[in-house]
Amino acid sequence: MSRRLIPPVAAAMLILTGCAPEIQKRLEICPGKASAAEALAALRAHSQNMAPLKAGGQCRLEYYLEGKKKPQSENLSIKLWVNPPLKIYLQGDKPLLPKAIVLGSNEREFWLSISPKEISTHWWGQWSQQGSSEGPLINPKTLLEALGMGETEPDQDWSLANKGAFDVLTKREQGVITKKVYIYACDYHVRQIEFFDSNGQAVARADLDKYQEVSPGFFVPASIKLTALGRSSGEDALSITLDLESIKAAEISEQQRKYLFEHRLPQGFKHIRRIVNGKWTEEPQ
Repeated sequence: MSRRLIPPVAAAMLILTGCAPEIQKRLEICPGKASAAEALAALRAHSQNMAPLKAGGQCRLEYYLEGKKKPQSENLSIKLWVNPPLKIYLQGDKPLLPKAIVLGSNEREFWLSISPKEISTHWWGQWSQQGSSEGPLINPKTLLEALGMGETEPDQDWSLANKGAFDVLTKREQGVITKKVYIYACDYHVRQIEFFDSNGQAVARADLDKYQEVSPGFFVPASIKLTALGRSSGEDALSITLDLESIKAAEISEQQRKYLFEHRLPQGFKHIRRIVNGKWTEEPQ
């Protein structure tokens, strides 16, 4: 089965959905939770101590372009700041190309810039304008959720199953599966999150490992692999692997907040695209 090839624009739009190790086998088996409400309560208890953080590290991006048989790859050094629950800023730099990738969000908006000339596109929009058909594909909430942050979801949308070493939480909307969360029962850290579109088809996966304690009782994964899946084949179409280093709680000043977490339309991009009523539109330069 051949991989689904991705045009440059589609590849960039998928960057936020995918990377880290797959769920490990032969893990010790511990008793799981008795209900979805109990499992969600345990996850919320972990996140109660979350605090602003910063980290450095490395990123490896792999993607397929139309007409190319081999994957394209980029190695970037990254800087990350997070102010939960919805403020995030990720910057990836290459030699001679600072800000090759910039990802950000606040309570109102999200944005993504990819500078290399093959793509050279800036996407942005308001959360309220994002249609459900977009799923997690260009969604900073995916990374926030991988870090154990984000907004609390209602208990009634979830069901629980115990499978070997894992508790598996499944979320449904109008009877269709939209998300699965695999939690290792022995430490109750999330090891994998699967995302599905409105038709129940898997579109993305986050694999998480190497948890580190950032503040008392609050752990984040230092290894995050986000993978976007081909719509037709179900195979990996794009992956971005984050290896975070020096993760630590941070005091983010008001001046830093205004710089990091406020959206500004950039200059010099070939394309600027905005989401309106769930659809991407090209904006005049």
